[in-house]
Amino acid sequence: MRGLLILIMAFWAANCAAEPVRYVLEIGKSTVGFTYQFNGNPTKGTIPVASADMTIDFAKLANSTVQVALNVKKARGGFIFASEALRGKSVLDAASHPQIRFISTQVSRSGNGAKIDGMVTIRGVTKPLTLMAGFYRLKGSDPADLSRLSILLSGTISRSDFGATGYPDLVGERIDLRILARIRQLE
Repeated sequence: MRGLLILIMAFWAANCAAEPVRYVLEIGKSTVGFTYQFNGNPTKGTIPVASADMTIDFAKLANSTVQVALNVKKARGGFIFASEALRGKSVLDAASHPQIRFISTQVSRSGNGAKIDGMVTIRGVTKPLTLMAGFYRLKGSDPADLSRLSILLSGTISRSDFGATGYPDLVGERIDLRILARIRQLE
């Protein structure tokens, strides 16, 4: 009985001491990827991260926050002509809207990962976006070590919701997001 009481007290103390932890994105090791249909064929592109601010509370995910800005001027659509069209006025309009911004509004547990609800701003239009996230420790790391993590996020947007309607005869409406974020605890 005494051992059980000590275990309960240790667990309670650890949870009471748990608090949100700030993480920094390892930009060079992270990718924001997307897939779209070009002339009926799946085509992949990328948009680099301009900045990111993340706080994660693993004991209570609702205390977690995510803010990310993407650099539209360096977006790539899979091949040169697609990249130029992607940054052009009828799609992302990089000259007028150089960033895509995402700010979380709610983070909750979902299965073995998390559901991140937030607002995304593309071309000056702000709409809700839900991202599903899986958290992974580095291979070979201690199970309690949360200092460096990989997060795999996925979601979908409709490009016409944001006025990115250029080239409708060639480019599909749906954009599938696949984001690999490598983060480390801020010291």
